[in-house]
Amino acid sequence: MTQATITGIGINKRFGDLLALDQFDLEIQAGSILGLIGPNGAGKTTLLRSLLGLCQFDGELSVLGIDPRKQRAELLKQVCTIPDTAVLPRWMTVRQLLDYVGGVHPGFDRSRAEHLLDQTEVGPGRRIKQLSKGMNVQLHLALVMSIDARLLILDEPTLGLDILFRKQFFEQLLNDYYDEARTIIISTHQVEEVEHILTDVMFIRHGLKVLHTPTEAIADHYVELHATGDNARAAAELPWLGQRSLLGGNAFIFKDSSKERLEGLGELSTPALADLFVAVMEQGEQS
Repeated sequence: MTQATITGIGINKRFGDLLALDQFDLEIQAGSILGLIGPNGAGKTTLLRSLLGLCQFDGELSVLGIDPRKQRAELLKQVCTIPDTAVLPRWMTVRQLLDYVGGVHPGFDRSRAEHLLDQTEVGPGRRIKQLSKGMNVQLHLALVMSIDARLLILDEPTLGLDILFRKQFFEQLLNDYYDEARTIIISTHQVEEVEHILTDVMFIRHGLKVLHTPTEAIADHYVELHATGDNARAAAELPWLGQRSLLGGNAFIFKDSSKERLEGLGELSTPALADLFVAVMEQGEQS
């Protein structure tokens, strides 16, 4: 049986009158690549900060067998993160930054970081303030990928990057870092770009978990129907989860519906993760 990297029971976090996490339970297995997806203000960053011991909360939480509120220093020996507001010291050169990280983190492999940076235009003599946003992200990724960590937490890691940098980022993450002993959590709005690498997905809204499933299980419970004309009108009478207009027809997403019942109405497929997310979010707002 796979060992859980993270377990949480009844996690609550308030900011004044705002309940950012509401009786939140979670269990994330070792070797998972989890996509944490939700609208702005859903509680994603609060959850990640809780996992890192950066904020207090009520409830029970274990990360790699450690309580992040009480043993944060021990936890950070085994966890790496790239936050959405990642800032590196702009006055340093890249070489000085490698010196610093090597001095403060016992698990840092400088030769690996230098090898990764050799594949970029981030030269060792350049000051960080001279680097583009894309190069800053490449540098940050090279640092965290060179630390022998069991858990990597990424909060909007490619925000503001062009499509080429984003593609390279996730390819490098998958090919040069991930293995079945490591766990990765990615919070992102770029759902289409990470869908192919995720083993699990979690949707969160208003501090509540509304879906948590292995990605391979989505096809077992959800189906998308593309229908036109009378078939679209007939499909609209069925209990759909979400629907949107298409050129000449409509797309409907159904949950736990008989595929045999739907086959005569049009083309069936597994919904894209982004379309499923929109359907689940809109259904929740209407309920």
